[in-house]
Amino acid sequence: MSPQKPPDRIEPTSLGDYLEVMSKAVFQSGMSWKVVEVKWETTREAFHNFDIEKVAGMDERDLDLLVEDRRVIRNYRKLAAIVENANKIIDLDKDYGSFKEYLRAHGEFDTTLKNIKRDFKFMGNFGVYYFLYVVGEDVPSHEEFEATYRN
Repeated sequence: MSPQKPPDRIEPTSLGDYLEVMSKAVFQSGMSWKVVEVKWETTREAFHNFDIEKVAGMDERDLDLLVEDRRVIRNYRKLAAIVENANKIIDLDKDYGSFKEYLRAHGEFDTTLKNIKRDFKFMGNFGVYYFLYVVGEDVPSHEEFEATYRN
């Protein structure tokens, strides 16, 4: 998230919307945003346009094929994390009545941050901040976040 232009926010209409934004944060971890952006359309294709049921159903064989697929960032652990995160979103959606309710069940940003980091793979402080911002949840200002969580 550049200080010059924040990312566009969305109004999620499906669990797949949440998964796509979260997956972008997962792939960004330790990588350049530019690399992630360049590969995003083909990553979307490789992950069935983030149809959450299809992604959740991917198995080890599917992941082995993705590791060889030049359309995606070929990091097995991150690819597997996307599948695990899809399953977790589905479970939390059922447990809370909606995934949005899960996101809002924790109250303050700090508690939400800790819970998302606990519940999902490859979600660090900035990834959670980016994810929540893009899906339209309340987050501290970028300056406050930087001062509190990035130093």
